[in-house]
Amino acid sequence: MDQEIKKNEILSAFHFRHATKDFDPDKKISAADFEYILETGRLSPSSYGFEPWKFVIVQNKDVRSKLAEYASGARKQLLSASHFMIILTRIPKDMVASSDYIEVMLEHVQKLPPETLQAKRTNYDHFLKTSFAIEDDPRVMFEWACRQTYIALGNMMTAAALIGIDSCPMEGFNRAKINELLAAEGIMDPEHFGVSVMAAFGYRLYNPSEKTRRCAQEVVEWLE
Repeated sequence: MDQEIKKNEILSAFHFRHATKDFDPDKKISAADFEYILETGRLSPSSYGFEPWKFVIVQNKDVRSKLAEYASGARKQLLSASHFMIILTRIPKDMVASSDYIEVMLEHVQKLPPETLQAKRTNYDHFLKTSFAIEDDPRVMFEWACRQTYIALGNMMTAAALIGIDSCPMEGFNRAKINELLAAEGIMDPEHFGVSVMAAFGYRLYNPSEKTRRCAQEVVEWLE
């Protein structure tokens, strides 16, 4: 495919995508299409490649109804979206350099040889304690891990838009209450995860208004 055609297709997807509030409840995303969306999330980059995320797809209507009680910004989408996703983030104890989770990532997922593994762990430890200096603040550490999940979410929303599927990212929820609910329902292990963000996927019920953004000159600065 010609490179200009590819670029135009991607830009068209960005113009197409908007934060859909009302989904058509009668239109469902195919299993193959949603697997494709999830795969773009799975393959997304993260700091040090440590993938601090888990994608929970909530199709159970009873659970969606319970979520709506504590997610005022997602009530419409919980009722109408074809697929509803909660992205979980690893909590700080799993993200420190000495954790079992990081050991598994380095040895069994990234499959690093011993000397490379130790060097990367040492570098990561220095990053947490000195470069970014976040390890002593659990809230900052958790929010840093959450930022990684937004990379995956952005990729999934763009991938969806490329094939004509709508989406909506959402932070309009009570995090403490949603954490409690997911733990009580056996959906999330609070010893390892917390809620990062929610997202709905499906097909728009209404056409959106024209997309508005600041002009390039206001958001881009070149230093030469």
